[in-house]
Amino acid sequence: VQLVVSGGGSVQAGASLRLSCAGSGLTFSIYAMGWFRQALGKEREFVGRISQSGDYMNYADSVKGRFTISRDNAKNAVYLQMNSLHVEDTAVYYCAARRYIAGGTQPSGYAYWGQGTQVTVFT
Repeated sequence: VQLVVSGGGSVQAGASLRLSCAGSGLTFSIYAMGWFRQALGKEREFVGRISQSGDYMNYADSVKGRFTISRDNAKNAVYLQMNSLHVEDTAVYYCAARRYIAGGTQPSGYAYWGQGTQVTVFT
């Protein structure tokens, strides 16, 4: 199983980025997907998650209204659209897959993880 994350980079505050996570080696459509991030010296934190069919999403309060998760099961991909980026959004971003969405706001319980991509937001 592989989850490959792409789309990170360095952007100015207020800009947008779109991260992608491509899955292979798994039946992608039966997995709920989560996005997490980890800033330097901090614990990994929940960003948002999406159900297997894509009809349910929820987000951390810190990103609500700015970030949007979507998925395309035909392409085995999940996306994280990040708008109005803040300096505090600087972190390594990870996607992860779990079999059921319940309890999916914690890193534990996710069976597979992508390698992460760095997002740096500067003023």
